[in-house]
Amino acid sequence: MSTVWAQEQKSNDMHNMQGMNDEGAAHAMHSMEGHHMDMGPHMKMTSLRPIQPGDQQKADAVVQAAKRVAEKYTDYKVALADGFRIFMPDRPQKQYHFTNYQYGFETRFHFNPEHPTSLLYEKQGDGYKLIGVMYTAPKGSSEDELNGRIPLSIAQWHAHVNMCLPPADKRDQAWQPHGQFGLGGSITSKEACDAAGGRFMPQIFGWMVHVYPFEQKPEDIWSVERQAHNHMD
Repeated sequence: MSTVWAQEQKSNDMHNMQGMNDEGAAHAMHSMEGHHMDMGPHMKMTSLRPIQPGDQQKADAVVQAAKRVAEKYTDYKVALADGFRIFMPDRPQKQYHFTNYQYGFETRFHFNPEHPTSLLYEKQGDGYKLIGVMYTAPKGSSEDELNGRIPLSIAQWHAHVNMCLPPADKRDQAWQPHGQFGLGGSITSKEACDAAGGRFMPQIFGWMVHVYPFEQKPEDIWSVERQAHNHMD
């Protein structure tokens, strides 16, 4: 791989990640607000696997790393100073994602639990309270690859899929509840999206998993329910 090609590729990747503020990402954020995201047609999750020797220790090591990161960035201003950026700060959200795009790029190639893609904060007065971290993996990752990062006997990764963005002349329908478009919409296939004149996005973002390291119980640390209710909403 030439140095020039690698630099160009990295630049493109970083641009694409930072481009999550585009129409698709904004609509994805809005679509995920206010309704439970289960294993329906717009969300997929990894299957829980039988626990294997070493899984618990590996998952515990991730939690400890996440806790160290969380303790470091309890003050959100420290996170901002270290290069994390608030994703869509002007939109009211239950959880605000402070994203480090450099870490997001790194995670395409290797998993470093000390480098979460995003820190998760709740709004608290004029500031933010840190509650967890989010790790990501490339869209094309197999379940075996995800298992290599965090064991699937402990954690369930999730991805947001099958979103149809409305055509320009129907943008006013983008925010309608129980409509055709978005991650809560009735359209779930490229064929139906094409027929409606929309733009189909088979998967929004990469694979994601939240860790809430300050919680005490394993089911709360790796809470799928909390991810489903609060992820980007």
